[in-house]
Amino acid sequence: MTSCGNPNVEKDALMERRPKYDGKTKICVKCKENQGNVVIRHAVYCKSCFFPLVQTRFKRTLEPSINPAPDGPRRKALRAAGSLAVGFSGGTCSMTLLDLVAKTYLTTRPTGNESMKGGTDHPRNSERGVWKGKPTVCYVEVCGAFSGQIDQTEVIRAIVERYPNCPFEFIPLRLEDSFNPSWWSSVGGGNAVDSARSFGLDISDEELRLTHISQSTPPDSSALTALKAYLSSVPTLTAVNSTIQTLIRLLLFHTAAAHNASHLLLGTSLTSLSVNLISGIAQGSGFAVAEEAKEEWTPRPARGLPVRVVRPLRDVGVKECAIWNWWAGLHPVDRPWYPSGAGKNAVDSLTRDFIFGLETDYPATVSTIARTCGKLASKEDSDERCILCERPAQRRVQDWKAQISIRSYSDATPAVSGITKPTHLSDDEISNLTQAKQESKPEPSLAPYLCYACHTTLTSRSIRGMTAPLSAQRAKETPLPMWVRSTLDGVVAKDSVDSEMIQSKKLTSQDIKSQIEQYLIDE
Repeated sequence: MTSCGNPNVEKDALMERRPKYDGKTKICVKCKENQGNVVIRHAVYCKSCFFPLVQTRFKRTLEPSINPAPDGPRRKALRAAGSLAVGFSGGTCSMTLLDLVAKTYLTTRPTGNESMKGGTDHPRNSERGVWKGKPTVCYVEVCGAFSGQIDQTEVIRAIVERYPNCPFEFIPLRLEDSFNPSWWSSVGGGNAVDSARSFGLDISDEELRLTHISQSTPPDSSALTALKAYLSSVPTLTAVNSTIQTLIRLLLFHTAAAHNASHLLLGTSLTSLSVNLISGIAQGSGFAVAEEAKEEWTPRPARGLPVRVVRPLRDVGVKECAIWNWWAGLHPVDRPWYPSGAGKNAVDSLTRDFIFGLETDYPATVSTIARTCGKLASKEDSDERCILCERPAQRRVQDWKAQISIRSYSDATPAVSGITKPTHLSDDEISNLTQAKQESKPEPSLAPYLCYACHTTLTSRSIRGMTAPLSAQRAKETPLPMWVRSTLDGVVAKDSVDSEMIQSKKLTSQDIKSQIEQYLIDE
């Protein structure tokens, strides 16, 4: 073996490539003694070496992010600034995460004299934990979003409370809490003021204009009704999946901030991280792709501590998580969001099938995807945040999107009645795309405050049309999540004081000529 074709390099100085599993190796590569029980990325491990392997990867990812950045090169004991919150779904990787947290940081130390000698095991350190207070486990129930699903809250509660001395505080949430003023007040978001509460979203308008909800709308409309109205207004199945993920993410963030948590742990495995990265880029969130691997979120309005989002299993594959659960006697709660298979053609579902199949045949490729995407960064930083997903937003998204895509038709008549009518758009949708707004009064719009991914989610068009037909009244009064309403209250009030409203419209050739006519030279 030579290096770069140099025959003078000593053979002993070269690092031999680890051979792939040939199907004949039976001895564990770690201890070199025991019979192997499992093959992980072409390497054989026994049961005794498997658990320390996963726990080491877990701690190697989590512990560097626990302490704030040190002032110098010194090493400090692990002391977090706040409490710990764990996002728990009951799935395979989430179950492994909860078990690792409980067994690594929350187990009761032995009280024998031989077990507590000195150093970190000194008796004075026996009652001092890494995080302050009692860790919380947050679970978001999504059965209200789809029909035919069973509420699994009590099942999840039993799983969380089965650990000795119950080291976790269980906090059940529901997806419809995103539209619940009572929940918003409980997490310190404040009261939903009348101005923000009266705003609805015109989902049929390309500009996503804000409309005032009519008096005919029941004021005591339930949060579940608002959630179903919001999901039914989203145009595609891919957008529905993305919207649910965004709502769950923000519910966990605000709940963690309300409990003064400095860290939020999510059970995203290496496989799931690769799926999220590829799926997110495909849906337009490439500007914030770094947020998938490492994220620090500051609540709005400001309260509590900044929440550092950590994915400790990002170096552990879903196969290792399944093996951990099997040998530890854990039983995940497996419940698909779409029991009838309605969402199997969504972008994230197709990406998941592709990555899972890729991991079976080429396991190293999945790790390469995650590591490569983790090195990506945008050309320019942005201090703006999307009002919906609260991730970094690119500046002037609308102008950039208008340059790379065609979003309207110049003439409505042939588009509606002629043979050029797009088959995937209804007459009402085409009419909304082609109606002239030059003479209309500027109205507040949600579009300038959205990132590219969220703007695409709300305005994308499917070849099969809308996920559910909406009446014209319902399409113009789509409810908004509570954190969007709270932020809009300040934004709309500021725009009213400044007497400035953003309006975008397409100019005709005559309009352009009239604006520059004084600079033209007569022929």
